[in-house]
Amino acid sequence: MKTRIAILGGGPSALFVFKRFVEAGQKDLEIHIFESKKLLGAGMPYSYQGSNQEHVTNVSDNEIPEIVTSIQEWIQTVPEDELIRFGVDRDRFNEYKVLPRLLFGQYLSAQFDLLLKKAERIGLQTHVHKGCRVIDIIDVPGEKKVDVDIERSGLSRFNRVIICTGHNWPAKHEGTTPGYYDSPYPPAKLKLVLNHPIAIRGSSLTAIDAMRTLARNNGSFHTDEDGKVVFQPSEESPDFRLVMHSRNGLLPAIRFHLEDPLLSEEALLTKEEIEQNREANDGFLELDYIFEKAFKDLFRDKDPKFYGRIREMNIEQFVESMMAVREKTEPFKLFRKEYAEAEKSIRNEESIHWKEILAVLSYAMNYPAKYLSAEDRMRLQKVLMPLISIVIAFVPQSSAKEMLALDDAGKLEIVSVGDDSKVVPESKGGITYHYKDESGEEKAIYYNTFVDCIGQPHLPFESFPFKSLIADGTVMPAHLKFRSSAEGGAAIADGNENVEQTAREDFYLKVPGIAITDHFQVLERSGSTNRRIYVMAVPYIGGYNPDYSGLDFCEQASLTIVESILKE
Repeated sequence: MKTRIAILGGGPSALFVFKRFVEAGQKDLEIHIFESKKLLGAGMPYSYQGSNQEHVTNVSDNEIPEIVTSIQEWIQTVPEDELIRFGVDRDRFNEYKVLPRLLFGQYLSAQFDLLLKKAERIGLQTHVHKGCRVIDIIDVPGEKKVDVDIERSGLSRFNRVIICTGHNWPAKHEGTTPGYYDSPYPPAKLKLVLNHPIAIRGSSLTAIDAMRTLARNNGSFHTDEDGKVVFQPSEESPDFRLVMHSRNGLLPAIRFHLEDPLLSEEALLTKEEIEQNREANDGFLELDYIFEKAFKDLFRDKDPKFYGRIREMNIEQFVESMMAVREKTEPFKLFRKEYAEAEKSIRNEESIHWKEILAVLSYAMNYPAKYLSAEDRMRLQKVLMPLISIVIAFVPQSSAKEMLALDDAGKLEIVSVGDDSKVVPESKGGITYHYKDESGEEKAIYYNTFVDCIGQPHLPFESFPFKSLIADGTVMPAHLKFRSSAEGGAAIADGNENVEQTAREDFYLKVPGIAITDHFQVLERSGSTNRRIYVMAVPYIGGYNPDYSGLDFCEQASLTIVESILKE
């Protein structure tokens, strides 16, 4: 009898999971792929749900894990009129070029088709269900099966279910407060002529997506005779202006040449290293240990001079030294300097090591983040993540040029707002942004239009969409234990609503989403592992995987999940 496996979602996560099953070549499986849209492979980021023609990827062919064929090979098969539409020159394309996101979505979709054909050739039974919305999942532990409830079709029973449902931006005020947008997606909704300043929350790649769309509907970009990109405001919206509100008043870093473009398993701490550190520390993995092993030690050979500078620094000292350089320079002045550095890095094919290795650190610490103490998790969020989120954004050059053009035209501003800022929706429409400026003065600025661009939020346990799994205790909220009861008690005294005390006098920090194992299996309320249900949907596992996203995540998580299923 064949093992029936349901893959819920048909985007990049599902693509990599399916690839792993095809590569394994086992014929005793029956795979069903459920996708709510009509297109496989592209998911939200690389379809019209997440992109317009102006949006580009922030990774190039050489940074993308191998699927079936490379982008460079695939480009040769794309019709000429399609390449012209996206401004891609077939003859000048190489593995270091970034692609328009919608074109990259076509590539992923083509890869899915190739995998389906390969599955058919090797006799792997596969059924694709497009336009199919999964409304619930019901675990049937007595029979060691799982029921998937499909809208209009009813229940279908499986041995294993892998949740690959991708991004989700819940609507809070959009649709009820005029001029309020909970995210810039789908970007078609931002094709607006707006003759006033627009508030953007955040300054990450998500904010840059909104910027590219809004700017094109309120002006145009062109390249002057010196090769410089220039923004020309339209006559209909002379007062159009974008105001980015950033927690630290900083712009993200720009794409540079990556020496090791694919973050491999070599970047991860070994199982033995993790276990040894936990054994020596009451079961907790130390954040300082990860910082030493997966960051500082990597500079010994790569950049001995930089290693000499940071060798004695702890996390706080390192972040302070890096942020000090950024914070004392006017944001756009620093952005121009970093743009020149990035151009030189690409031209000379030389990495900017500290930025590249910070990306490695971010990647390395996600997998074992569930073993951090609550104290270290709070340090991670407060100290390290603000720096990581800026530095590893890797803004594509074309986006950087447009940001500089908007700055030159006086149409883009960045404001530092701090952690205690508030966005208050107004009944008449728009919002009032409340924050303290850099001199400590309270500000309350009204904007007709607001776009929330902080990126994919880590969603709380309660928002997990498959309610039967919550109701019957198949899933449990993610939480981390405090190493010190005194620290836990102090956090409660400080009013931290995410800290809970148990009857045993233990203190726990509630973190977003559901609890999962190292193999992405869900943990039940009893604390036992459910070996039938796997989750790699990023919005719902952010508590135990605080910075996991992108194709590197798809590559690593899919390997872990499929190996686990085939082993069992």
